[in-house]
Amino acid sequence: MARVRVVAAGAVAACALLAGCAGTQGAQTGPGSGDNRFIAGDGTAQVIKATDRRAAPRVEGTTLEDKPLRLADLGGKVVVLNFWASWCGPCRGEAPTLQKLSTEHKPKGVEFVGVNFKDFKEPARAMERTFQVTYPSLYDHDGRLMLEFRDVPPSAVPSTLIFDRQGRIAARIIGPTTYSQLNPLITQIAAER
Repeated sequence: MARVRVVAAGAVAACALLAGCAGTQGAQTGPGSGDNRFIAGDGTAQVIKATDRRAAPRVEGTTLEDKPLRLADLGGKVVVLNFWASWCGPCRGEAPTLQKLSTEHKPKGVEFVGVNFKDFKEPARAMERTFQVTYPSLYDHDGRLMLEFRDVPPSAVPSTLIFDRQGRIAARIIGPTTYSQLNPLITQIAAER
């Protein structure tokens, strides 16, 4: 009987490791979270045809630097919205790419905004310092901001949404992204008129 328990415990531990931060284990890893509605993101990108796009929900809150931020104030710009957490390994992996793309595309009217999800401020701020992130992140400790996107749910951490210049959701990536994946999507949506 003891051997069966050891084998079962080992299987549970292996499943938890494989789930990563985008799966159930990741949602539980977030501070105070019992939310397990997340799926494992595989980095698949979905571009939404212009005729099928919906307006992004009204998103506003306070940044990790305790400053107010409303996405509506970024009207007329392409907005790349990335959901992340300091406890998420893939989020740490994509942070340098996001910062690089933010710097490259800012002159083209593209703004990056993070949404720090179910995290504590100090570890989140430390991660931003480590990766020299210069764009703001809304603080979403309770997951309220993510719930605003129920029509096009991010569903995993990390996830990235791109809004067109009309404030409509134009693309989403569920799971971690790369430069070669995200750069052409931003370029395509920024070129739309």
